[in-house]
Amino acid sequence: MPSLPSLGLRSRNGRARTPHRTQTPLSASVVDCAVYVDGRRLPGTWTHDEAVEEVRERGSGFVWIGLHEPTADQINGIAETFGLHELAVEDAVHAHQRPKLERYDSTLFMVLKTVRYLATELRSAADDLVETGELMVFAGRDFVITVRHGRYSGLATVRGRLEADPEQLALGPSAVLHGIADHVVDTYLEVTEAFQEDIDEIEAEVFAPRTKIDAPQIYLMKREAMELKRAVMPLTKPLQRLAEGYLPMVPDEVRSYFRDVEDHLAKVSEQVGSFDELLTTLVDATLAKITLQQNTDMRKISAWVAIISTPTMIAGIYGMNFDQMPEVHWKFGYPLVLLVMLLACVVLFHIFRRNKWL
Repeated sequence: MPSLPSLGLRSRNGRARTPHRTQTPLSASVVDCAVYVDGRRLPGTWTHDEAVEEVRERGSGFVWIGLHEPTADQINGIAETFGLHELAVEDAVHAHQRPKLERYDSTLFMVLKTVRYLATELRSAADDLVETGELMVFAGRDFVITVRHGRYSGLATVRGRLEADPEQLALGPSAVLHGIADHVVDTYLEVTEAFQEDIDEIEAEVFAPRTKIDAPQIYLMKREAMELKRAVMPLTKPLQRLAEGYLPMVPDEVRSYFRDVEDHLAKVSEQVGSFDELLTTLVDATLAKITLQQNTDMRKISAWVAIISTPTMIAGIYGMNFDQMPEVHWKFGYPLVLLVMLLACVVLFHIFRRNKWL
């Protein structure tokens, strides 16, 4: 294949010169880098090279590096140091992956979707209710690397909780993987509970008499329920693999904890699955109520048209100005016609009111 023409500048001797490109340093995307030995964090500030050298010299402990939306150039150094597979690294950089669990030699690569339910005052112009992010975890024998995408996918609380429990953290990288999975599934529970509360409010409005129905809001909820379903449902199989013992790098002590996370996810999946069916029912009920309201409005309009058309018809008859109309030249003709109009309107009004048209 012929090479592409160079886009570089040319120096004075005519040779192509590659333009200087400023790369963002790795430190810009590193949120935290720590070394843990026997479940306790070693003091000091570490680079990833220093951290892995310390762990491998000791022959115990592990490194936990947290990255936030790194570029390919930023993560390449870490990938080379820890021997990460290039396909997994590409997924971690570009994101937009389904929840999954893959094994590359002695390294596990797990993708999780993070979700956050936005309060009314925080919703964007597009009125999104659920904001999603992505969280990738590389777990090896002596390292954990987390790559986050999105604003609401922080792991500071997870790291703090694990550091407060050295006995759990001493189980190694798989304990960190469990802590992250447990944290993500717990946020699923919080989101589904908030989502359920909003659905209950909408359901009360739909079935309450004489309430204004916001049909677009129901369609929005249905769309966001599908977004939540795409984040939750695919995580079932990865957690099953971690809980059922198919992966030798996950010890039995940690595997039992993954079973608990799997149970929580099953509860979330069941609840999320019911959202779609419930919202479909609410959409049908809303359409039926809107149709009924339109029919009621049409009956009211028809009743008033009938009442107004009666005096209009009488006035039209006597407005033809024919000479051979007895009431035209009668002294009491005008007041009598007005009285007939009034009585006709009153009688029609009571008839429509009795039949609940008004």
